[in-house]
Amino acid sequence: MTEAGPEGPPLAAARPAVRRRAAVALVLAAGFGLVAMSWPLLAAPGGALTETTSGPWLFALLLPLVTASVVVQLTGGGLDARAVAMLGVLSAVVAAVRPFGAGAAGVETVFFLIILAGRVFGAGFGFLLGCTGLFASALLTGGVGPWMPYQMFAAAFVGLGAGLLPRTPDSRPGRAGEVALLAGYGVVASLAYGLLMNLSFWPFAITQGSLAYVPGGGLDENLPRLFAYTIATSLGWDVGRAVTTAVLLVLTGPLLLRVLRRAARRANWS
Repeated sequence: MTEAGPEGPPLAAARPAVRRRAAVALVLAAGFGLVAMSWPLLAAPGGALTETTSGPWLFALLLPLVTASVVVQLTGGGLDARAVAMLGVLSAVVAAVRPFGAGAAGVETVFFLIILAGRVFGAGFGFLLGCTGLFASALLTGGVGPWMPYQMFAAAFVGLGAGLLPRTPDSRPGRAGEVALLAGYGVVASLAYGLLMNLSFWPFAITQGSLAYVPGGGLDENLPRLFAYTIATSLGWDVGRAVTTAVLLVLTGPLLLRVLRRAARRANWS
């Protein structure tokens, strides 16, 4: 049974149903991204990835192929021309607002929009918006480098998770229960984003000491070192990102959730 919204058709109609093939493509892409980003924790000793700096560049070369595959599958299974147009508009908005926050004491001004869009339009849409939004902002600000694929996939996971959040007991969209859920998720996602981003340079940043990456050391040895490195170096920035995201979700969530859901209904999103 679907929930009825106060302004029209059931809320479920605002969330596109991703068919099985598209869902499989999305799961495979997310799994690839997670494994590729976590290569320092999974690489075998003596391998090419542990002995060189080729890991991030290999990831950068494979990312366009994975993203294109997801776009093709979702276009055939759950995204039509209206959804693609909405994706383009929101990606442009993400690119436009990110320079106002990125790099300033951990302040981040785009995660709240990715989370809200993922909540309204679904996990697949949120995943793609994280990729395309961060890609567009990198081109706009000149932030292109081996770290960019990590930013794209980490942001994609933020949108994906928002689309998978459960329904709140309060059936009315944009009310306190739903906004609180999204704000709490924003804090967790912001901290996780910082942890994932550290994987892009931590293996090469420190070569000695208790915080250094041990090539081929495995998950048991390197994961505690990664947590310690994150606490010692980037936790302040991550907390700033978490606070900013949560505050923006609380301030804009009630209004933007209604606006996005109204746009989905008027576009006859199905």
